[in-house]
Amino acid sequence: MTIEGKAVLVTGANRGIGRALVEEALSRGAKRVYAGTRHPFAHPDERVTPLMLDVTNTAQIEAAVETVESLDILINNAGVALYDDLSDRSVLEQHLAVNLFGTYGVTQAFLPLLTGAQGAIVNNVSTMALAPFPFTPAYAISKAAAFNLTQSLRALLAGRGVRVHAVLTGPTDTDMTRGFDIPKASAESVARAILDGVENGEEDIFPDPTSASLADGWRDGVAKAFERQNAAFVQPQPAAT
Repeated sequence: MTIEGKAVLVTGANRGIGRALVEEALSRGAKRVYAGTRHPFAHPDERVTPLMLDVTNTAQIEAAVETVESLDILINNAGVALYDDLSDRSVLEQHLAVNLFGTYGVTQAFLPLLTGAQGAIVNNVSTMALAPFPFTPAYAISKAAAFNLTQSLRALLAGRGVRVHAVLTGPTDTDMTRGFDIPKASAESVARAILDGVENGEEDIFPDPTSASLADGWRDGVAKAFERQNAAFVQPQPAAT
C-alpha cells in the first residue's frame, strides 16, 4: 500500500496528529484527502475535501459516506482524552463513545468502500492500550478496547483483502500532553512514521521513540503470538456481491 494516488480519510483532522497526517498524505501524493472535523475546516490544497464529521453523530457519518466517492485508506484518529480518577462513570462513557464506538461506527460505515478498494484501516490507539497512565484511566480503558477492536477487525477482514493497522502512539506534542514536562515527539514526525508503517505493511506501528522502545518486545511477545494463533481460526469470508 502506497499513499501516492490514493484517497485517504482522516478523522480529527483539524489539529495535532490529525492535521499532520493530512499534510503528510498530501506530501506523499495522495489524490484526495478527506479531512473529517467537528467544526468548519478549510485547506488551501484543492485535493483536500473537508467533512463535518463528529464520529459520535450517526447522521454526519452517513452524510460523509454519501460525499466520499472512493476510499483507499481510513485513518481513525479522532479521540478524546480527559483527566479523571474513574470516580465519574460519565467520563468513562464519553471516552468509550468517541474512542471506541466512534471508531467502530466510522469503520463500519466506510467498510464497503474499503473492501471494494482492497484498502486499509489505520486506528490511532495508544501505548496506554498496553499499560494505563494513572491520571487518564478512562482514556486508557477506551484505547485498550479500541486496540482489541482493531485486532478483531484485522482477523475478520483479512479474507476480504482489507489490512488493519494499529498505531500505538507514545507521548506526542499535542494539546493532550501540554501540561507534562516529558520528552515528546512532534506531531509531524509521528505522522510520517504512521504512513511509513502503512506503506511498509506493519500491523502494529510504533511511531515515536517512546513507543518504538516497546516494539520488539510486543512483536516477539506471547500476546502477539496469541493474537496470530486466534486469528488463524477465522475462515476467509469474501465480500458480498
